[in-house]
Amino acid sequence: MSLKKVRLEVIGLSYSQTQSGAYALVLGEEKGKRRLPIIIGGFEAQAIAIELEKMTPQRPLTHDLFKSFATSFGIQVKEVVIYKLVEGIFFAKIICHNNDKEVDIDARTSDAIALAVRFNCNIYTYDTILSSAGITIEEEEMEEKIGAEKVEKTDKSKKVKVEKEEGTAGEFSHFNLQELHQLLNEAIDQEAYERASNLRDEIKKRSIK
Repeated sequence: MSLKKVRLEVIGLSYSQTQSGAYALVLGEEKGKRRLPIIIGGFEAQAIAIELEKMTPQRPLTHDLFKSFATSFGIQVKEVVIYKLVEGIFFAKIICHNNDKEVDIDARTSDAIALAVRFNCNIYTYDTILSSAGITIEEEEMEEKIGAEKVEKTDKSKKVKVEKEEGTAGEFSHFNLQELHQLLNEAIDQEAYERASNLRDEIKKRSIK
């Protein structure tokens, strides 16, 4: 039985609340309500933001070099697929083709997304991954946030949108389930996707006990 692929789009970047120097890359289901937050490094976040804002660095970044190298030899990136999630780590592959030959290349998800935005190719994941790790946004909330969730315009001194968020998963232990659901809704309203992800995991953990 083949797995259902879901197309994603880059929604934005926010400062990670749990890892210093890291960022939460938020991917959204195309024409859907689910969001997929992925923790990535600062360099990769900058590489993604620079391309989204069509900024041109004085010297090419690593991902720019990869694109120039690939296109010089007639290699195109067809699509990127986030195909596995193991213990909170996402695995991705880059689907490349050169004439009639197609090759799957294993990659870190952050690098794969940085290349996807440069090659303007589609980003996919499987419905099973989005269902287990995604955050659902209600339809009326999506209409209000459609502009607010986009990556903020950047300049040389501010490379990515930074949203400081407080709290970690451990602090939720003294809340009951009703309070956790309320906190989850508040986190989604505030676009604090990593916090929402931690709350969702805590709710799931208690539900299976």
